[in-house]
Amino acid sequence: MGEDRDLRPGELAIGVEPLDDAGLRFVGRLHTPWTDREACPRQGRQDGPDCRIEVFAPWVPALDGLGEFETLEILYWLDRSRRDLVRQTPRHDDRTYGTFALRSPVRPNPIGTAMVRLVRIEGPVLVVRGLDCLDGTPLLDIKPDRCAYSPKAPPKGADEIA
Repeated sequence: MGEDRDLRPGELAIGVEPLDDAGLRFVGRLHTPWTDREACPRQGRQDGPDCRIEVFAPWVPALDGLGEFETLEILYWLDRSRRDLVRQTPRHDDRTYGTFALRSPVRPNPIGTAMVRLVRIEGPVLVVRGLDCLDGTPLLDIKPDRCAYSPKAPPKGADEIA
């Protein structure tokens, strides 16, 4: 990967400098049934197979309260993606697009996201449905679904002056 001979018609790769500006911490690892990109789904489905999110120590206490949510947003690092394409031709489309107009895993900073359904929590492992990444993908973060999370309403009369 990363060589001009791997380009599809219309694609454009650029030279990129070595990275030294990000300090991301992998907080876990994703375990899915998929070991190659050809078999991996393009989008996760919440009725898809059970997948496991392994959370590393010392991050396990950060899971407290997560069981209150049915849908989670998972952010992960697409560690096997090339990072040098600025224009791409999707496999099932003859047109070429700018990278930022696609949900392709090939990105300058290959951060993937998935909305998953939480099935259960088993200690440091979340069992979920809806992932769309390769087995062993590093986990960056877990967040409650932003649509399901909102601040609690202030108590009645909180705005009134006593």
